[in-house]
Amino acid sequence: MKAFPYPRLRGTVSLRVDAARVKAPDQPREQLDSRARSVVERVVALGLAETEDWETATLTVSATIPSKASEPGGPWSEVVVVAVLTDRTTNTRVTARLAPEAEGGREWRGDLRVLRSDVSERAALTVQVVATVDGVPGRIIAEAADDWVVDTRGDVPTREQSFDIKEVGFAKGPQWLRSFVDAPWIVNASGRLPTVHINTDFEGITDVLSADGRGPEGLVNELMVSQMAADVWVAVFHSAIGDLEIEDDGTPLFPHGWQGEVLREMLPDVVPDRSLEDALREVHRRRVGATGWTELQPRVQYAAMRRAELPRALAETVRGLNKLKREDEA
Repeated sequence: MKAFPYPRLRGTVSLRVDAARVKAPDQPREQLDSRARSVVERVVALGLAETEDWETATLTVSATIPSKASEPGGPWSEVVVVAVLTDRTTNTRVTARLAPEAEGGREWRGDLRVLRSDVSERAALTVQVVATVDGVPGRIIAEAADDWVVDTRGDVPTREQSFDIKEVGFAKGPQWLRSFVDAPWIVNASGRLPTVHINTDFEGITDVLSADGRGPEGLVNELMVSQMAADVWVAVFHSAIGDLEIEDDGTPLFPHGWQGEVLREMLPDVVPDRSLEDALREVHRRRVGATGWTELQPRVQYAAMRRAELPRALAETVRGLNKLKREDEA
C-alpha cells in the first residue's frame, strides 16, 4: 500500500462516461449512441462513429465522491474534481475540471475534450479529487477506484471481452442449466462479469447468432442480440440492487465495480427526476418494503430496453423484413 505524507479522503470515488461526441471540421457534431459505451467493461469505443475523419471527441464525465470531501472541519480545503486522460505511448495528459451538480454534493460532472492526434489508440481515463492540505495546494486526496479506457479506433467497447458468453448444450451441461432446456439463453449475473449461457441445443440459434448482412437471418440476428442485451441489463440490475451494502442508518450504498456503474446508468430511467442517491434509496425502499417493487418493474424493463437499443433494433428488423417482402413480390 502506498503511503502519503498527508491525510487522504476515505471512501470510493466512482467514474462513468455518460456520453461521447465527435467533431470533424466543417461538419456537425455527431452524438454516439449507447452502443459506444460499456459500463461493465468501462470502455468507450469511438471507432463506432460514422464520422470517420473526426478530429476531436468530447466525453461527458460524471463522478461520485465521498460526502466527507465537503464536510466542514476536514483537513482539506478548495476541493476540486478533475477528469484525467493519459496515453503513455504519446506521452499525453489531458485534464478537465468537473463541476458539482449541487452545492456540497457528491455528484460532479463535466466535459473532457480529446484531440484524436493525441491518442495513439487507447488512453486511460480516471478521476482525481484534488485539494489544499496543510497549506499545500494541488494534493491528490482520492482517485477513482477503476479507470475507463478510451478507444479511438475500436468499434466494440471492450477491454478483452464484453459480457462473458458461453455456448453450451443445456441438456447435458452443468446441472443448474438442465432445468432450462427450453430456453435459448440464460443470464447469470452472480460472477465477476455477467455471463450469457447460450443453449446450443436450441434449434437454429447458433446459425442465427453467426449470421450477418441484411438478409432475414442477419435481421433476426440483430434483434436477437439486442433482446439478449436487454435480458443482461435486467439481470445485472437485479443482481446489483440485491447486493447493496447498507449503512447503520439504513442508507444503501452503491456497490463497487460494474454493479455500481450499472445502477448509475439505469437509475435515471428507473426513477426519473431524482438524484442518483435518492433514486437508489427509493428502489431499495420498494424492494425491501411491503409495496412498490412490482410497480417498478416496467421502469426497469424500459431502462434495459433503452440501454440495449432494442426499440431501434426492432424497428430496423420490421423495416428490413418489409423491404424483403416487397422485393419478393416485385
